[in-house]
Amino acid sequence: MNMHGPADGGGITVQRALELPGLRSGLPEVVVGADRLQRTVRWVHAGEVPNIASLLKGGELLLTTGLGLGTRPAEQRAFVRKLAERQIAALVVELGPRFARLPTALVEAARSAGLPLVQLHREVPFVTVTEEVHTEIVNGHYTLLKEAEEVHRRCTQALLGGGGVPQVLAILAEFAANPVFLETADGQLLYAAGPSSAAGVDPLQVWEGLRGRSRESGPPANAVLVDVPGGGSVRARIALLAVGAPLLPVHRIAAERAAGILAVVLMQARQEEELAARGRGDFLTDLAEGRIAAQDAPGQARVLGFKPGDGPLLPVVMRLPEDTVAFAPGGGWAVLARAVSEELASVGVPVLVGVRPVEGRVPLLVGLRGESERTAVADRVAAALRSGVERAGLRPAGRAPVVVVGVAGGWVAASAGLRHAAETATAAQGLSDRPWYDARRLDTELLLWRLRDHPDLAAFVDRAIGPLIEHDARAKPPLLPTLSTYLTHAGRKAETARELHLNRQTLYNRLARIAELLGTDLDDPQTVLALSLALRARRLVGGG
Repeated sequence: MNMHGPADGGGITVQRALELPGLRSGLPEVVVGADRLQRTVRWVHAGEVPNIASLLKGGELLLTTGLGLGTRPAEQRAFVRKLAERQIAALVVELGPRFARLPTALVEAARSAGLPLVQLHREVPFVTVTEEVHTEIVNGHYTLLKEAEEVHRRCTQALLGGGGVPQVLAILAEFAANPVFLETADGQLLYAAGPSSAAGVDPLQVWEGLRGRSRESGPPANAVLVDVPGGGSVRARIALLAVGAPLLPVHRIAAERAAGILAVVLMQARQEEELAARGRGDFLTDLAEGRIAAQDAPGQARVLGFKPGDGPLLPVVMRLPEDTVAFAPGGGWAVLARAVSEELASVGVPVLVGVRPVEGRVPLLVGLRGESERTAVADRVAAALRSGVERAGLRPAGRAPVVVVGVAGGWVAASAGLRHAAETATAAQGLSDRPWYDARRLDTELLLWRLRDHPDLAAFVDRAIGPLIEHDARAKPPLLPTLSTYLTHAGRKAETARELHLNRQTLYNRLARIAELLGTDLDDPQTVLALSLALRARRLVGGG
C-alpha cells in the first residue's frame, strides 16, 4: 500500500494532504514536525476563533489565517497546547494580513508539543482544500472497503469450493502478510495460519510467544482482535498479530468480513457435528432397545467410526439434570461429544459417544483391552464426561450429572448393559454426588424407582419412618440424618459419631429417641432393612 495513501484510522497522511493541488498551490513550508507527517488526517476544519480546540475531536487538519491565535505569546502558546491536547493531525497557518511570519512563541509551542506546524506562503481557497482532502479520504475509505471486499469474495469462493476454516484464515494471513489465529472465547487456540512470505516461521510458536502468554497483560501491541459471533454470544475470536508487517485499518475490515463467514462455517460445522452425535445416540439407543441385532451392531459401529478391537465393551450412560436439558445452550451437545471423544482418544481409549438431548442422556460404548481395566477406564471416562459438561456449558448451578457404568462384555451384553445403565442413571438422580456409579450396585434404587408412582410405596415410607418425618418437621435436632448415617455405616456407632461430629453419648441418646419414636429395635436385621428401603424410597415419593 502507498505510504502516503490511506493511513491508520482510514484517513490520509499529512504528507499526502500537502501534496494535493489545493495546499501545494499555497507553497507549504513545514516549520515544525517534518518527522511527523505520517500522522493521519481524519477530517479538515477551517476556523478563526480562539476556542477552536473545543470544536475538534482529534485527527483534524486545521486551516487558519491566524485571527484566533491571539496577540500575546501566552495566548499563542495556550492555543497550540489545546490543539495538541485534542491530538489534531497538524496546524496549517496561511501567511498574509495577520502574520507576515509565524510568531516565535507559536513555533516554540508547536515544537514543544510535537504538533506539526505548516505555513502557507500564498493565499489558497480553504473550501478547495477541504473538498480535495475530504474527497481523498472518502476515496481512501472506498479503496479499503474494496480491498476488504475482495478478501471476502475470495473467502466465500474458497468455501464454495469445499474449503473450511483453515482456507479462510490462510487467505486472511496472506492479505495481511501476518499470522492469523482463531481462538475460543476463553483464549484457547483452534486454528493458525501464516503468510507464504513468512516461510520457516511457525505460527504456533508466534501464538505462544505473542498471544498465548499475554492473557494477564492483555493483547500485544498492534494486534487486531475481532469476535466471531454465534447465538448471541462470542463463539470464537480472530487474532491478527503484527509480526512481518504493520497492521492497517484495511486488515481489521477484512478480518471483520472473515468473521462473518467463519460464524456461518462454525454454525454449520456445529450443526453437522451435533447431527452426527445425535445419530450415534440413536444407534446406541436402538442397540439398547433391541432394535439392532447384536450380530449387525459391529458393522454399523464401524461405519460410525468405532473400532474397539477384540476386547470387551463397557457400556456407560450419563444423565444430566432436567434443568440442564431445558436451558442447554445451542451447540453444547456437540461440544460435549467432541470433548469426550478427544479426551479419550488422546489416551488411546476407543469410544463411541452419542447424545440424546431430549432425554438429557449421553450413552457411550468404550473398548477395553481386558476386564481388569474396567475401574481405571471408568474413572477416566467419568472425568472426561464431567469435563466435557463444563466445557459445553451444560451444567447449571447445583446438581451434578449422574454417570453409571454397566457390565463389560460382548455386543449382546452391551445391548443389555446400555439399557440397564440408562434406567439406573434415571433412578440415581438425587443421590449423593459420586464420580460414577456401578450399575450392579444400584438395583435397589432402580426397583424403587419403578415403583415410585405406586401408592403402596408412599404408604410403606409413611409406616416405616413417618414419625421421624413428623418429628423433624417441628423439632430439632433432626433425626433422619442421624438414622441415615447410622444405616450407611451398618450400625457402627463409632464411625457414625465421627461423621456426624457427635460424642458417643449424644449419638446414643439420638438413637434411643429414634427407636422410641418408631417403636422398633434398631439392632433387628429386618427392621434395619425396612428402614434402609424407606429412606431410599422417600427420595422418590416427594420426601426429598
